[in-house]
Amino acid sequence: MSDEQLKIHRDAIDAIDAEVLKLLNSRASHAHEIGVIKGEGVVYRPEREAQVLTRIKSLNEGPLADETVARLFREIMSACLALERPLTIAFLGPEGTFTQAAAIKHFGHAAKTLACASIDEAFRMVEARNADYVVAPVENSTEGAIGRTLDLMVNTPLKVCGEVVLRIHQHLLRATDGREGILRVYSHAQSLAQCHEWLNKNLPGAERISVASNAEAARLASLDPTCAALAGDAAAERFALVKLADSIEDEPNNTTRFLVLGHQDVGVSGKDKTSLVISAPNKPGALHAVVEPLARHGVSMTKFESRPSRTGLWEYLFFVDVEGHVGDATVQAALDELRGVAAFVKVLGSYPVAVL
Repeated sequence: MSDEQLKIHRDAIDAIDAEVLKLLNSRASHAHEIGVIKGEGVVYRPEREAQVLTRIKSLNEGPLADETVARLFREIMSACLALERPLTIAFLGPEGTFTQAAAIKHFGHAAKTLACASIDEAFRMVEARNADYVVAPVENSTEGAIGRTLDLMVNTPLKVCGEVVLRIHQHLLRATDGREGILRVYSHAQSLAQCHEWLNKNLPGAERISVASNAEAARLASLDPTCAALAGDAAAERFALVKLADSIEDEPNNTTRFLVLGHQDVGVSGKDKTSLVISAPNKPGALHAVVEPLARHGVSMTKFESRPSRTGLWEYLFFVDVEGHVGDATVQAALDELRGVAAFVKVLGSYPVAVL
């Protein structure tokens, strides 16, 4: 390609960039005016963002992938939202965890992420209104439910207002190059379990030590050359670690689902999910009585998870996700019947299904 041909394309790109910038600022101005109209009300509307992203993906004709377009527009919305008021998002720290990555994926880089020492502390920060939302892991595709998050949702006044699905890639990280001399491997218990077979094959003699988070594992590995960590790209970058092996998780589709919780109820987006926690009386047929109203009203379950209730021996709570919004007539009718047969029913929240 000649210099003249290159110049034609570059000049076209320059002109398009100028037009894109003009349109972005026009969009930001409208977003700012919406903020003025809303005043001190809620600035973040998950249902509206989900509708925008779904619409943009439906309009996309390429060559950019739908996921790329959605990610770009997420950042645009994040920057525009910050003109109204920057959001603060609490998460299980330290910096560099997968939970922080999930928070950024959902809220964009214009939001402020606030690292907390535990999931409990992250919940408390939002309950006390010292942060706007908490992002917490709720289940992993290979290792199952995150018990502490489920336990906290039973009693918190916070409501689920969104979900994030994050593909998890675990890497072997170390302060120096090479695998020789690795005596210990640090990581979160779930990550160690996700990489169990790889570690058996490649580092069978190394001690495996569970710590509070993957980022904490990376920090510890950065201090001792005889140690390694299982963590993601963000932790590797933050602690300047060498990536000795990529994507060593045993399951190729290892994915973690996170929930977003805040103080607001979320409107209908058109493609929603509702999360419930239910306690059934300890008697024959109780579980059938709980699920039967859902089936009869045509409400589809996407998750059913049991958890000890902590109130009595062999008593359980059931965490249920169903398709639809609590405002839908079928979901509301099923809930009305559930309350008549279950010992305890709590609607954790209705929210848009994650836009991948």
